[in-house]
Amino acid sequence: MQFQLETITIKGNYFSINLNRLVLFRIVAPQEYLKTTSDFSVLLMNDGQDFEAMNLEHSLSRAFSSKTMKPFIYVGLSCNENRIHEYGTASTPDFKGRGGQALKYSKFITEEFVPFLKQEFKTSKDFNEWVYCGMSLGGLSAFDIVYNKSSLFGKVGVFSGSFWWRKKPYIKNDLKDRSRIALEVVKNGAYADHLKFWFQCGSLDETADRNHNGIIDAIEDTLDVIKELKTKGYSNPGDITYVQVEGGKHDLSTWGKVFPQFITWAMTKTKP
Repeated sequence: MQFQLETITIKGNYFSINLNRLVLFRIVAPQEYLKTTSDFSVLLMNDGQDFEAMNLEHSLSRAFSSKTMKPFIYVGLSCNENRIHEYGTASTPDFKGRGGQALKYSKFITEEFVPFLKQEFKTSKDFNEWVYCGMSLGGLSAFDIVYNKSSLFGKVGVFSGSFWWRKKPYIKNDLKDRSRIALEVVKNGAYADHLKFWFQCGSLDETADRNHNGIIDAIEDTLDVIKELKTKGYSNPGDITYVQVEGGKHDLSTWGKVFPQFITWAMTKTKP
């Protein structure tokens, strides 16, 4: 009987010195991975435990079979019960002390796991071919890591990012609201002319509107990060892509449905 592999899936674990724990991961690659010596672009994702719930196997299979996509592999990292402490911003925890291990998580990614992938798998040596993404707090984490370690990545995708993450409680009528940590991350970081950003929000991400301006906080926080990036020198459109899903919610179903659009942005071949 003749058969053909569509995808190759590898599940494993990596012991992180920085986190002092085993980190579970899943790698999904196209079938040609076994047949070639060529390197592959990398799509790294936080919250990899949501692979099935987001129907990513179907999305990846379609992308792998597309002639317009670069050869790439997907790498999903599972979180554990310390998610709210390991994800966040490396520079500082939020005002409730959450994200206190985000610096350790950043070091795990940049000093341990990325080098491990480069050593053990057929991954590109060109940082422009590395994309990192995440959802909600995992999206904030991916954004923070890519922005501060731009020498390792070319693109970042943030789905309903937790850009509300702040160093002090919200103060009513604080129009600038600079307590949101992501704004200071962008302001204090170095400009990298190769970086590209993809942001997604849903019109039903939440109902909260803390300043009563008719824009839900999830969308406003993301748009304010985009404004900060533009102030830094990034172009919109161009360096920045923003996708607003009408009726989209803060859930795996919404993110799974929009994920193929993200893959297209991240992995479409560039014209010579």
